[in-house]
Amino acid sequence: MPPVYYLAPSGSNVGLTSVALGLVHALDERGIRVAFFKPIGQGQVGHPSEPDRSTHFIACKTSLQPQEPIPLPEAERWLSEKRGQELLERVLTDFQRIAADADVVIVEGLVETVDSAIEDRLNLQLVKTLNAEVILVGSLQDGQAAALEARLRLTAEHYGGLERGRVIGCIINRVPRQSDVASADLRAQLAKKISLIGRQGLALVGAVTENPELGAVRTLDIARQLQARVLNQGELNTRRVRRFTLLAGNVSNTVAAIQPGSLLITDSDRSDVLFAVAMAALKNIPVAGLLVTGSGELPEGVLELIAPALHAGLPLLAAGRPSWETAAALLRMSPEIPTDDLERARTSMVHVAEHLDLEWLQKRSRAPVEVRMTPAAFYHRLVQSAARADARIVLPEGTEPRTITAAIECTRRKIARCVLLGEPASIKQVAQGLELAWPDGLEIIDPAAIRKNYVPQLVEMRKHKGVTEDEASEMLEDNVWLGTMMLALDEVDGLVSGAVHSTANTIRPAFQIIKTKPDANIVSSVFFMCLPDQVVVYGDCAVNPDPDAEMLADIAIQSADSAARFGIEPRVAMLSYSTGDSGSGADVDKVRAATKLASARRPELPLDGPMQYDAAENADVAKAKAPKSPVAGRATVFIFPDLNTGNTTYKAVQRSANVVSVGPMLQGLNKPVNDLSRGALVEDIVYTIALTAIQASD
Repeated sequence: MPPVYYLAPSGSNVGLTSVALGLVHALDERGIRVAFFKPIGQGQVGHPSEPDRSTHFIACKTSLQPQEPIPLPEAERWLSEKRGQELLERVLTDFQRIAADADVVIVEGLVETVDSAIEDRLNLQLVKTLNAEVILVGSLQDGQAAALEARLRLTAEHYGGLERGRVIGCIINRVPRQSDVASADLRAQLAKKISLIGRQGLALVGAVTENPELGAVRTLDIARQLQARVLNQGELNTRRVRRFTLLAGNVSNTVAAIQPGSLLITDSDRSDVLFAVAMAALKNIPVAGLLVTGSGELPEGVLELIAPALHAGLPLLAAGRPSWETAAALLRMSPEIPTDDLERARTSMVHVAEHLDLEWLQKRSRAPVEVRMTPAAFYHRLVQSAARADARIVLPEGTEPRTITAAIECTRRKIARCVLLGEPASIKQVAQGLELAWPDGLEIIDPAAIRKNYVPQLVEMRKHKGVTEDEASEMLEDNVWLGTMMLALDEVDGLVSGAVHSTANTIRPAFQIIKTKPDANIVSSVFFMCLPDQVVVYGDCAVNPDPDAEMLADIAIQSADSAARFGIEPRVAMLSYSTGDSGSGADVDKVRAATKLASARRPELPLDGPMQYDAAENADVAKAKAPKSPVAGRATVFIFPDLNTGNTTYKAVQRSANVVSVGPMLQGLNKPVNDLSRGALVEDIVYTIALTAIQASD
């Protein structure tokens, strides 16, 4: 049986779920086979019938498939019926099901609620039933180390004290932030303040600092909390609220309050304030939204006058209640992350994971150090390899908020040396509005100051097409062209774009002036598909509409090399609508010819085709359809016969199975240029920058 760590709260509002998610993520990232178990689900605060948040987020944001917990009302009913032992037997059965193949199991305990008084008793029974070691989770939000130590000591006694060895460590959450203090140093500082740690045998497993970003709710969450009418959707689902501001004075006194990330609250009859906010929105100040109170009915004609701001994405809500009542309702908002806010859940997981002493846990668990290619392990490998590459990556969409956030994150984590193209004051204003500290080393270049420097070189590069100076100047007005010129002249090592540009806009300049590698006949692409159990490669799903057999063989070899470059053992399946010799026709003949060509060029490469997807992916199907194939049932690289098939399949898998896809990563170019989805999240941009940095080091 693997080691079992039971996370037990020491006090109220300690952030138990966030700590559990972060611990699971950190272990999974190390390649440790971690299992997560929530024996009793408490639903959401005040809504015990709602789905359990921990299990939901683990299922959505990791490669794990957790067991659904027993709902707390059902557990209470069993206890009231004197069926407590039956309840514990059910828990143990569920536990054994998920722990069988794990190196370590993380169990999340129950938190105290006002509606129930059995949580402490159940926690103790569950610890004994699972033969678990206890890690206490406390909070230093009030800043009182002595009070925290008293709570930890009292909770430890509940589990038999430190002497009996049941309680082995603690994680302290919401530690006040200290700039430039490493996690290990912060843990050492806390150990000096809390005598229970270290000197009395309680290990400090983690010291998690406060992070204001974790409390940034979406404007959508505000609308739900207030049950507000949505007068204009705009970017309601993606804008985040970092402060509430009541605009009650005259316009001149409220202008300073109109800041990025602010939810602006005003009475519905204040047309002057509405116009001021609308003007700010048109000036690209990304306020979180505008909330009108009172009757909620706007003066006649106002909506029409502020329509340009609404079209630009400004969310507009009507509360239908007085301002004071609205403010009171906002103060009552739950700090819990809504189940559909996966971006905030991911941010929380990563933040907690960065503040844990994983070396201590890994050593205590005697877990293997070798990395499995789980999605988390893949991400971890990307970040570590990119950091070693130390590449300079240009980001043409320098004023775009997600891109700025990703660049700051990459700089902070030393993933790459990022260069943002854009007007410096605008970029700094967006960062300030997002409340992001500007890191040393993050570079901004004003395109207007350098464009003319590249005109002669672009004319020279495109002289065979008759490009004039005026035409070159016009092309360089596009920051993607400008960034591509910087790459062509070796001033940067790679380029990432696409958050607001189409794929064609991103890659066309690269095709024209970067061109292909000497040993590459074509440019193709791959997606890294982060399936629940492993990461696999799909190619080509973004570039070549209808490759012939020669091109398809090139795509297969390029994709296999990309898989190997990123730690995935390549086993290539050449996909078609039939397996082996079972089908005929032009399409399957093309795949059959491509398979022969690729095998002749790379005889050492495990490669087979034509093959149906199920035969390539499923071992049982492979036994029936291709029993002698070295690839069937265990393929890691899937080569689609054309763009229509590949693009449709990757999107179907991504959306229907809630799978993260990293890419497309372009293959075959002389220098790395990579595209983003226009719906990319910050983490998608971070990982694409990492991919690009690694390519630059090849």
